[in-house]
Amino acid sequence: MYKKGLLALNGLMLIVMTSCGVSKSLHDIPNVSSFNSQIPDRQEIADTLFVAGTNRLMKNQQGLWELSVEGNPYQLGMVSGSLTHELFEKQEEALLGKVEEMVPSKFKQYMLRKILAWYNRKMYLHVPEEYKAEILGLSKYAGDTYDYVADDYLRILYLHGAHDIGHAFQDLALVGCSSFAVWGKNTDDGNLIIGRNFDFYAGDEFSENKLVAFVKPTNGYKFMSVTWAGMIGVVSGMNEKGLTVTINAGKSKVPMVAKTPISIVTREILQYASTIEEAIAIAKKREVFVSESIFVGSAADNKAVTIEVSPENFGVYEVANSEELICSNHFQSEAYTNDEDNLKHIAESHSMYRYQRMEELLNEAPKVSPEVAVDILRNKEGLDDELIGYGNEKSLNQLLAHHGIVFQPSKRLVWVSAPPYQLGAFVAYDLDEVFATENEKTTSLQNKTLMIEADDFLYTEAYANYEKYRVLSRSLADAIQNDGHLEPELLLEFQKANPNYWETYYLLGQYYYGKKYYTAAQNAFEKALSKEISTVPYKQDIQHYIKKIKRQLQ
Repeated sequence: MYKKGLLALNGLMLIVMTSCGVSKSLHDIPNVSSFNSQIPDRQEIADTLFVAGTNRLMKNQQGLWELSVEGNPYQLGMVSGSLTHELFEKQEEALLGKVEEMVPSKFKQYMLRKILAWYNRKMYLHVPEEYKAEILGLSKYAGDTYDYVADDYLRILYLHGAHDIGHAFQDLALVGCSSFAVWGKNTDDGNLIIGRNFDFYAGDEFSENKLVAFVKPTNGYKFMSVTWAGMIGVVSGMNEKGLTVTINAGKSKVPMVAKTPISIVTREILQYASTIEEAIAIAKKREVFVSESIFVGSAADNKAVTIEVSPENFGVYEVANSEELICSNHFQSEAYTNDEDNLKHIAESHSMYRYQRMEELLNEAPKVSPEVAVDILRNKEGLDDELIGYGNEKSLNQLLAHHGIVFQPSKRLVWVSAPPYQLGAFVAYDLDEVFATENEKTTSLQNKTLMIEADDFLYTEAYANYEKYRVLSRSLADAIQNDGHLEPELLLEFQKANPNYWETYYLLGQYYYGKKYYTAAQNAFEKALSKEISTVPYKQDIQHYIKKIKRQLQ
C-alpha cells in the first residue's frame, strides 16, 4: 500500500509539473484599475468595536460579530479585511493551522503547494471578475503565516472552495445540513417561514467568531449573510427583496478540478436575484464542481424551491399541491431520479432519516412561527422522540452546527443563533431597519424585542455531560490511534456521559479491540448495534469487527 501511494503521488506530481494550465492561474490577478480604491482608516473604539467611516465591526452581547460594509467590489474586500484583520488571521489558523502539524517537511509543503495549484488551476476562469476583485481587496489583509500554501490572493481564492472540498472528500461523514420552508395554511399569516441548520464543522475554533455581515454593494441588492472573516461567499443569507439562499450538500464524486465554488454561486444569486426565476437563471449559467442543493425562498413568490446542481446535472425541485418544502442532503428533482450516487446516499446515509424527522415535527405543529421553527432546529431526538444520543448525525441538532437561522422573508426578518451551536439566543435583525437608516456606530443592529431566548438545555446536567463527552472522546480517539492507556474509571465516565449514542460504544469497542480485550470489545460493539447508528457503512464496520472478534475467540 505504501509503495502504491508513492507511485500515485509521483504520478500526480508529474502531471502537476507538466500541466500547462497552472501557470496561467498563478498569474491571473483581477484588474481593479477602474475601481475607486480609497477606504477610510480603521479606528479601534474598543476591542469589540472597530469603525472605518460608515463601515463598522462590533461584537454584540450574544457573542455575534456584526459587520456592516459598503462600496464597490474592491472597496468591499479591502474594508472587510481592514475591519476583520484579527478575526481573519484566526480563521486562517483554524482552517490551515493543522497543515504544518501534518506536513512538517518543507519539501512536502512545496509539493502540497504544487498539488493545490494544479487542482485549482481552472477556478479563476469560473469566478466572476467582481468577486475576484473583492477577494483581491480582502487578501491585502491576510496574514503571512501560510504564505507557503499560496500567495495571499490565490490562497484566499482557494479557501472559497473549502466548503465544496470538505463535502466532496468527507464522503461518508457528509455534512448533515437540514432545511425546511412552510407557507400558506402552515403559517399564521400565510407567509413564508424558512429554518435551516448549517452543520459545517471545521473544529471548535472555526465557529468561535461568527460574522453576521450586512453588505451594501454598488451594484445589485443589499443583503445579509452569516459567514466568517475572509469569506465573501454566502452559505446562509437574505437580500433586501426578501430572497433567501441556503446550501445543503449532496453526494459528490471526488472532483478532479475546481470550478465555481458553490458559495460564490449563491452570493451572485443573493446579490442579483429578487425572484425564484431569476435565481434559477443565475445558477444555470455557472459550472460547479460538487453536488449541492441551493434552497431558495422568495417573498415575491411566497414559496421556496431547491435548485439541485452538480458537475453533470441540473434540476429544480418544487413541491406540487403542498405548502411545505423539506431538504436534507439528497436530491429530489426528476433530474436525479435515476442518479446512482443519490440513490445510494438515500439508502446508506442519515439524510432520509433527518428528512423524515423534519416531516414528523412539522406535522406536529399546525402553524409554524419563528419560535416553532427555532424549536425544530434545536431538536435533538430521533424519530418518534427516541433518545438516540447527543451528537448523532441523525439528529436535526447534532450539537456541532456553525449556525442555525430562521427567515421571515415577507417582513425582511432574520434570526441568527448565538453560540454555542443552535442553543444560544436567536438574535433578530430587521433588514428594512438595518438598511434604511444610518445606524448608531456603537450599538448592535439587532431588534432586541424580537430575540428568541437561549435553549434551557444549556443549563442542564445533560448538556454538561455532552461537553464532557466531547473532551473524553478526543482522549479515547488519541489512545486508539497511539496505543495509549486510559484508566477504567475514565472509560466508565465516558460511557455515562452519552449513554444513548452508538459512537460511545463504537469508540470503546475500538479501544478494547486494540488492547486485545476481545470479550469487552465484543460487548461494546454489540451495544453499539443496539443503538441508532448514523450510516450503513458504520454499521457494517461494527459488524466486521464482531466477526473478527469471534474468530479470535474461537
